[in-house]
Amino acid sequence: MSEEMFPEPEWLSEEVKTGTTIIAVTFDGGVVLGSDSRVSAGESVVNRVMNKLSPLHDKIYCALSGSAADAQTIAEIVNYQLDVHSIEVEDDPLVCSAATLVKNISYKYKEELSAHLIVAGWDRKKGGQVYATLSGLLTRQPFAIGGSGSFYINGFVDAEYRKNMTKRECQEFVVNALTLAMGRDGSSGGVAYVVTIDKDGAEEKCVLGNELPKFFDQ
Repeated sequence: MSEEMFPEPEWLSEEVKTGTTIIAVTFDGGVVLGSDSRVSAGESVVNRVMNKLSPLHDKIYCALSGSAADAQTIAEIVNYQLDVHSIEVEDDPLVCSAATLVKNISYKYKEELSAHLIVAGWDRKKGGQVYATLSGLLTRQPFAIGGSGSFYINGFVDAEYRKNMTKRECQEFVVNALTLAMGRDGSSGGVAYVVTIDKDGAEEKCVLGNELPKFFDQ
């Protein structure tokens, strides 16, 4: 009787997912990563301020989408492996090495895991780099977007992206793209997390909702 009167909420049995918007863009001298902060389970929002930009090493980060648990687990494993690798070679790891580790795990456990990670960072050999990884795919791109909100901004990023943008232009581009996606995608929202990486290191920033840019329909 009590179970019929007080049924279990659907979100308790739903997988927790970062229905999300993630983006990484190269600029002249480094990369900028960005993400929203909303985490959902079914139609319920279970976390409003999750940082989906996870460090893999000092100058290498990844942006998480898909199952929150799966994506975070991959990031933690790769972070550990890169720490060991950097000790062995006595140098900072390459961005491509980090992306390859993510790709290998994603492919090996593609039947069990539901996660898509964008890997980006700076290294001494190739400078700023962005890699998309998905179920064994590994491709280097000038920019990459992912998550449920990315469908709403494909046209925007294609039209507005320019090669060799300055750091400031790239940061504005990322924040504008996230704002547009968060305004249209019900699974994206909250605040915007932004990480800028260049030869000097990584700089993290949180842009609150009332600090996001306004567009004509808002």
